[in-house]
Amino acid sequence: MPFIDCKITTKLRDGQKEELKSAFGRAISNMHKPESYLMVGISDGYDLWFAGQKLSNGAFVDVRAFGSVNASDCRAMTAAICDILSRVADVDPSGVYVTYGGYADWGWNGDNF
Repeated sequence: MPFIDCKITTKLRDGQKEELKSAFGRAISNMHKPESYLMVGISDGYDLWFAGQKLSNGAFVDVRAFGSVNASDCRAMTAAICDILSRVADVDPSGVYVTYGGYADWGWNGDNF
């Protein structure tokens, strides 16, 4: 039950959003999670500041998963996310922050796992 929430400073075309969604879907295997349960949120044109300066080209990506996450999986996922954002949206990896969280309680379809 993963969720990837991507907040990106640039405005994206619908095709770019679709490409990000699909690429994140392939990359989630780095976390040993199936794309079939992946939810993706993309907020473009999002205002982000880093070190007191407004970023013209950056992103914040939050990856949440049911269960625990481990450091080596997160490292591989960060590399994939930065590659995807660079390739699809021309975002330099130095302007990308990624966070991870594992959750013991995750609800879906009227119940919890």
